[in-house]
Amino acid sequence: MNRRKYLVTGGAGFIGSHLCEALLEAGRRVTVVDDLSTGSLNNVNHLLARPGFSLVEGRVQDCPALPGLVEEADVIFHLAAAVGVELVVKYPVRTIETNVHAVERVCELAAAARKRLIFTSTSEVYGRALSERFNEADDLLIGPPTHYRWSYAASKALDEFLALACHKERGLPVTIARLFNTVGPRQTGAYGMVFPRFVEAALRNRPLRVFGDGSQSRCFCHVADTVRALLGIEAEDATVGEIYNIGSERQISIIDLARRVIRVLGSSSTIELVDYAEAYEPGFEDMLRRVPDTDKIRDRLGWRPRKTLDEIILEVGEGLAKTIVQG
Repeated sequence: MNRRKYLVTGGAGFIGSHLCEALLEAGRRVTVVDDLSTGSLNNVNHLLARPGFSLVEGRVQDCPALPGLVEEADVIFHLAAAVGVELVVKYPVRTIETNVHAVERVCELAAAARKRLIFTSTSEVYGRALSERFNEADDLLIGPPTHYRWSYAASKALDEFLALACHKERGLPVTIARLFNTVGPRQTGAYGMVFPRFVEAALRNRPLRVFGDGSQSRCFCHVADTVRALLGIEAEDATVGEIYNIGSERQISIIDLARRVIRVLGSSSTIELVDYAEAYEPGFEDMLRRVPDTDKIRDRLGWRPRKTLDEIILEVGEGLAKTIVQG
């Protein structure tokens, strides 16, 4: 059978593994390249025996098999990147080099082979901006290089510039997807992700550590909804050369999220406020709000998130509860 073949960099990660599942369910062939630095074999072990799935372990920027894999692929999803605020603050060099060099290589190979590329960027590129809703055409306001928290945002913004430059100059058929706080099963709190941290603490009846005063707000989108948006973007030729926000527009403060997780899971946990300097580093800056304007993707694809926040809490709780019992 002549089935379309997909290359997914970072496919053993949280979002990547769900994307691979969806592609396989649609009858596609999938090859993953992942160095397992923040991804995990546990995320894809259940896929290894499935026909049409293969895993190549290695870094995207120096994987010797990558040119051949790009040549064989019909479509490339580039998800490989440094992730998590804790990792970014602790390892800024690794963050910058991983994000920039990986995109540089993927764009170079994909442009030469004229392969369809969907590149996942991040809401972090909006930086300090205070818009009510972040629009794809908004200016980016990134903080100073003396605050390592901004190294991730700056490197991902540079990735976007490079991808779109390759589209303009070399005909690369690329689309950029800016993801806003995707959550769901398999996400780990190991790198500072707030949602799984809260849920796991609540399941263990331990204090939920809220950084700052908790007034900062976020919008949480289930990974299944994010994957559905990515597949919709890939299937639509009119999205080439464009940027799309992907996320929920339903915002909640972090302290209210903590209260809600405790209530929904019936936990006896308390809430503990932790200064940013203790959680990360002195002078750490956080974004007070991060709400996407999703009109563009809704107008193009009719996409909107389906999962409610309570449904996500329960689903993440169910998955983490199994991990806790097994551990």
